[in-house]
Formats: sequence, structure tokens, C-alpha cells
Amino acid sequence: MRRLTYLVGSSVDGFIASADGSLDAFFPLPDGLLEHVVAHYPQTLPTHLHGRLGVRDLHGPFDTVVMGRGTYEPGLKEGVVSPYSHLRQYVFSTGMTSPDPAVTVVSTDPVAAVRELKRGPGEGIWLAGGGSLAAALAPEIDELVVKIYPFVLGAGIGVFHGPIAPTHLTLTGTQVLAGGAAVHTYARESGQRPA
Repeated sequence: MRRLTYLVGSSVDGFIASADGSLDAFFPLPDGLLEHVVAHYPQTLPTHLHGRLGVRDLHGPFDTVVMGRGTYEPGLKEGVVSPYSHLRQYVFSTGMTSPDPAVTVVSTDPVAAVRELKRGPGEGIWLAGGGSLAAALAPEIDELVVKIYPFVLGAGIGVFHGPIAPTHLTLTGTQVLAGGAAVHTYARESGQRPA
């Protein structure tokens, strides 16, 4: 069965964006973070930025990305209709239609849709965000990779922006980067999957 990985950037106090969805506080990137992502998760970088960011090899665990409308729309406003054209792309929204044939808009229950994706053929599935979709999909997340940026935001959209059941995780990897960012990888503990 395919695995769902929630790979996300967060402030030290657990926010992935300001309350208005802005990511301004996350820039400039801490030293070493972009290099880490290019080396380990190049598939999570937008296709149109590959040349500028030095992405030459798309190795990695994913062939599919799922995201909420709030994660998809900032690129759409800039004219980027297929941000991850190197992956199969799914956007969860009840109020939009797909602006591009390469992007599938899903208006049904996200949990049921992701369970169907996980049962199908393919490699790993990357949950790009946002926090509300992550909260809805929490029962299906097999791995959590959090890039901790070395700052406190104070308020905003949480890593899980909504109620979720307590879930125990096992730390499977950690790396502290030159600029003070840290990347922590967690796996869901066995027995933590709801029926």
C-alpha cells in the first residue's frame, strides 16, 4: 500500500503560515534548507522553479501530490496552473474547477479519496498542505516530515489546523542545518491507525 507523507515547513511554535495565509515570515530561507530539500525531496519543489533552484534529478519517494485549495491558489494567482507537473496533482476543494488537465480537483471526502489513492498503484503520496487538509487527513498520514524554521510566528495556521485525535509518533530521523533549521521525520506508531 502507498504511504502518505505530510512534508511541511513550520515555525518553532507550530505555524505553517500567517493567519492570512502569507508565507513572508519564512523568507529568506535559513542557510542549508534549500540545499537539503534539493538533495532529499526535490519533487516537492515547483516544476517551474527547478532550473533556478538547481534541481537536475527528480529522485525521491513521491509520484503524487495532494493539497488544499489554500495551498494551490497562491501559485494560480501568479499564473502557475500546474505547479508540480512532474507529479500527479490533486487539489481538494468543493468550490473550484480544474484550470488545467494535469490537475484533478476532488470535491468528495478527502479521507475516502486518499484511501483510494493509497490502494492504487504508484509510489509515495506527498501531502503539501495546508493545515486544514492535514487535520482532515491526520488518520491517513503515515509519515510526518517537519522542516522547523528558527523563528517564532506567534499566531497563524497550525501544522494541523483543526481538531485531530492524539496520535503517537516515533522519531525516525533528525538533522540540524547550518542556518539553525531542523528537519524532523516521524512515523506513525503501530496500532495508531483508525479502523
